[in-house]
Amino acid sequence: MKKSLYLFLLSTSISIYAQENKFGKIFGGLESNSQWYLNDKGQQTVHPEDPLRSNNYLFLNYNLDKWSAGLQVESYEKNALLNYNPKYKGTNVATYFVNYKDKTFDLTAGYFYEQFGSGLILRSWEDRALGINNALRGVRAIIRPTQYLTFTTLYGQQRTGFDVSEAKIHGFNTEVDFGALLKFEKSQLSGGLSFVGRDEKTTIVNPDFDDMTNAISYRLNFSHNSFYISSELDTKSRDGVLSDANNNLSSKLVKTGNAFLLNMGYTKKGLGIDATFRRMQNMAFFSQRIPENGLIYNDVLMNFTPGLTKQQHLNTANIYVYQAQSKVDFTSNEVMKAGEIGGQIDVFYDAKKGSMLGGKYGTKFSFNSARWYNLDGNYLFAPSNYDTKLFSGSDKYYVDYNLEITKRFSPKMISGFTYINQFYNANFLAGYLAEVNTHILGLETTYSFTKSRSVRGVFDHMWADADRKNWASATLEYNANSKMSFYVSDLYNYGNDAKKSRTHYYNVGGSYRRGSSRIALNYGRQRGGLVCVGGVCRIVPESTGVSLSLNTSF
Repeated sequence: MKKSLYLFLLSTSISIYAQENKFGKIFGGLESNSQWYLNDKGQQTVHPEDPLRSNNYLFLNYNLDKWSAGLQVESYEKNALLNYNPKYKGTNVATYFVNYKDKTFDLTAGYFYEQFGSGLILRSWEDRALGINNALRGVRAIIRPTQYLTFTTLYGQQRTGFDVSEAKIHGFNTEVDFGALLKFEKSQLSGGLSFVGRDEKTTIVNPDFDDMTNAISYRLNFSHNSFYISSELDTKSRDGVLSDANNNLSSKLVKTGNAFLLNMGYTKKGLGIDATFRRMQNMAFFSQRIPENGLIYNDVLMNFTPGLTKQQHLNTANIYVYQAQSKVDFTSNEVMKAGEIGGQIDVFYDAKKGSMLGGKYGTKFSFNSARWYNLDGNYLFAPSNYDTKLFSGSDKYYVDYNLEITKRFSPKMISGFTYINQFYNANFLAGYLAEVNTHILGLETTYSFTKSRSVRGVFDHMWADADRKNWASATLEYNANSKMSFYVSDLYNYGNDAKKSRTHYYNVGGSYRRGSSRIALNYGRQRGGLVCVGGVCRIVPESTGVSLSLNTSF
């Protein structure tokens, strides 16, 4: 906590200097997330050896004409919050960079973030809620010789903790805007080609794969008026496979990887339709063939494979969450998988004001459904091997149907209704024997007293036929004004067959905002399981405690 205060005072001093400095511009921010873990007999949890923990990030940037530079200092004292990468420990400079940029040339030395295409062969990014920062340390150059042509080349090593992994990462990307080149007026056509190479020596004697693993991405996108379609094909060269429950690298199971992504849709006023299909096989891609903490903490993860399902906001709808199945897994003779195949569809419709469905203020309808399966094929447990079919699924991983209706009843009151039906195969997705079918109902209402003062209530209930059975949740939020808000919530597993495990996950808290600064205080229980952001998840343990969050920018 002391170091959090020191970082806050330092950021305040820099902010004052930044306002007075006439030679360029200094800007940045501070984020501090601290928690005091407590013993909880009701939840049967015991606080860790160091119950007071804190994650802190101070980032500073300096701009002068075409030049910019920056750094990020991170402090995890005495340790990082529970279930963050254990490599995050102590206080140190985490990232730094120097950049030069003009209309045609962009050069960065130091740490940088990059994404090729959809990220299926390369994405480096930061997400503090998930404990992800897989920036590349090296050199990147972006060249734009014309308005319709862009080249990117990079070389570096990937961040892991306060260090970098041993593998060398090579990358090249090109984007071509054919629509601009051919001077299309109502249509857009673009394409892309990417290469990523990971060069890492292996300790396996006489391996049947090269030190360099190559990944290539081909992309084509087209849109005309209200219609759009985009496609991406990715391949990964032969490499050893992490296949068993202990994630050992097999010297005998050597496979290529591939992925195909197709997205299309149609939009016009009041109507939107979007559909996505994806097939992935052996597309887990790390900057270390044997990721020490990668599978648990998303460490040394080189690519981006989010779960393509609806991002839910109800508490009960986030208990059984689908995670993308990009890796090969031979956990047992019953659980053998090499990837995933499936997709989702979204339909949005706005009923006009004054119509039968719209009423006086109009009504919004949205429907979503996703279906995901294991790749069909022939699987052999010992010795591990597989041979999959191209466009065929077998074991059902996950299915859901979602319907949302949002209705305004007056200028001050708006309500929403949600129905969700889920199938979740925990045997393949979570490692325990259960197939769960759920029905979820949700109702939420917001009443605005003024433009800045409102109250919001949410109630949702889940009926489940297996695992921990039924859940109920309620949340009440009060926004006193544009600066201050409070909330209280409870998620109750009342249907658990084990009566001692019928737990209330209650939380109470509030926040205060002034200018670009925000402080939030919370007390309550954390449900163990997955916390997901944008389809990427991390595992969190059950815990109870007091948390304090501070954010400021300057």
